[in-house]
Amino acid sequence: MLLRQEGAAGTLLLNRPRALNALDGEMIARLDAAIRQLRDDPAVKLVILEGAGGRAFCAGGDVRRIRELALAGDSAAIHAFFAGEYAVNAAIATFEKPWISLIDGVCMGGGIGVSVHGSHRIVTEHALLAMPETAIALFPDVGTSFTLPRLPSATPGAMGRFLALTGARLRGAEAVEAGLATHFVPRDRLPPLRSALLAGDPGVVADFAEPVPPGALAAQRPAIDRCFGPTTLPAIQAALATENTDWAQTQSAILAKMSPTSLAVTLELLHRGATQDLARCLATELALTGPVTQHPDFAEGVRAVLVDKDNSPTWAPAPARLDGFFVG
Repeated sequence: MLLRQEGAAGTLLLNRPRALNALDGEMIARLDAAIRQLRDDPAVKLVILEGAGGRAFCAGGDVRRIRELALAGDSAAIHAFFAGEYAVNAAIATFEKPWISLIDGVCMGGGIGVSVHGSHRIVTEHALLAMPETAIALFPDVGTSFTLPRLPSATPGAMGRFLALTGARLRGAEAVEAGLATHFVPRDRLPPLRSALLAGDPGVVADFAEPVPPGALAAQRPAIDRCFGPTTLPAIQAALATENTDWAQTQSAILAKMSPTSLAVTLELLHRGATQDLARCLATELALTGPVTQHPDFAEGVRAVLVDKDNSPTWAPAPARLDGFFVG
């Protein structure tokens, strides 16, 4: 992670391009230190966060490493990793200067965590945003248990449940439609926007942003509200069966591939997050990281998606109760 001061801006570059700028422990520690430095520097009027390499803003956290730690039984190291990451998320949320993320490329999981809690999330036509955790038997974390239930929906929570359960990928302006991004700026306008921001005025973003007309996501909103408005998995599956469209059948097939345990944990987490503040959401997520990474589905999911890449996980059955995951 590279920190520079350019004009009135503090600039942060996530610099692991071969790993699609995935967050490891060292990068998280550097981000934490940089936030402290930038917060206290009166010459810095705003922060610009970018990803190196042209392919990704940040593909998430280093879950392969977390899997290794889980298989080794190193629960203390797992806790330390997530505690550090979530502390950075909280620090961004309470950062008193504009935090401007230029999202051009893949932004998933931890990448959303270091952007969504800031003031400006700017996406290009090449941006790809998702919370794909249910595919690896994790859960939407980095404070998104606070963010997702609050995304704009005619049926409260429906958009968040849709994105969280299916891992749906939002391309470009769709992220603005969903509420995860704040502005759409074409890629070729990012360099002049970045240059303009160095003067320290976040208001220039409006000069470069383009309006986002209703698109593919907006067209599906009524169906999302009908099918993901319910708060239990059987009710969601029944609503999708009743909808009986190509889109609904695709969502049903996606849910059938996800970890049943992860789906159950995710629904309960979002239910709780809807009435909790961000600090409490992060605390709940941190408490969950232990039992979830110790569950066999986590190692199996990461193996299937990121290690062997056969995309054929063998899941454990869904738990009858979630007492072993949630406290209180």
